[in-house]
Amino acid sequence: MTTSITVAVIDYGMGNLHSVAKALEHASPRARVQVTSDKKLIANADRVLLPGVGSMRDCMGEMHRLELVDTIKQAAANKPFLGICIGMQALMAHSTENGGVNCLDIIPGDVERFSDDLHDPIAAQSGQPLADIRLKIPHMGWNQVNQQIKHPLWKNIPQNQRFYFVHSYFAVPQAPEPIAGSTHYGHPVCVALAQDNIFATQFHPEKSADAGLQLFSNFIDWDGNYQVSSD
Repeated sequence: MTTSITVAVIDYGMGNLHSVAKALEHASPRARVQVTSDKKLIANADRVLLPGVGSMRDCMGEMHRLELVDTIKQAAANKPFLGICIGMQALMAHSTENGGVNCLDIIPGDVERFSDDLHDPIAAQSGQPLADIRLKIPHMGWNQVNQQIKHPLWKNIPQNQRFYFVHSYFAVPQAPEPIAGSTHYGHPVCVALAQDNIFATQFHPEKSADAGLQLFSNFIDWDGNYQVSSD
């Protein structure tokens, strides 16, 4: 008999929760998904997922209003935990968005905005006018992800696989060790983090077709153990 795994998708009003829940259930028959803001359900779940869209000020404001901050920190300290998009950024100490917002301070570092004067460096070498090669903000669409480390959540996902992004801000860890994946958008950008039982992605697995479903399946199968091992 297949052992079910309960996954609490934290509902604080700031994520595409239906899509995330459906993708988790599709990725693994073991997943029993609970979209919830109930502290007891989150504490008792086998896995916890923190999604997020919108502004950091609103996201952190809702977490505080619903008194979820301590519950989220406890989950991130003791069970397999996955952050997505702003759910990844919220793990950092501080964001420059909205004039400056204190985040959950679980992984040391900041969240910064892409420059409005961001250009494709390869196209720039071709001599094209800078106005013609300016990159759009937000970074939106499919982009390759370079896996910086070996990790259980990268299992059966090829190196440089494309994932789907929508973001204007990105995480800048204080130290390089937590960086699990990167992409290039005008410059190298951290798009995945790993620290102990925590994994987080800037991209949206629920919008990333088979690769995203594989990552969700890996998350369901992951027991939270992780040892640093670079490629």
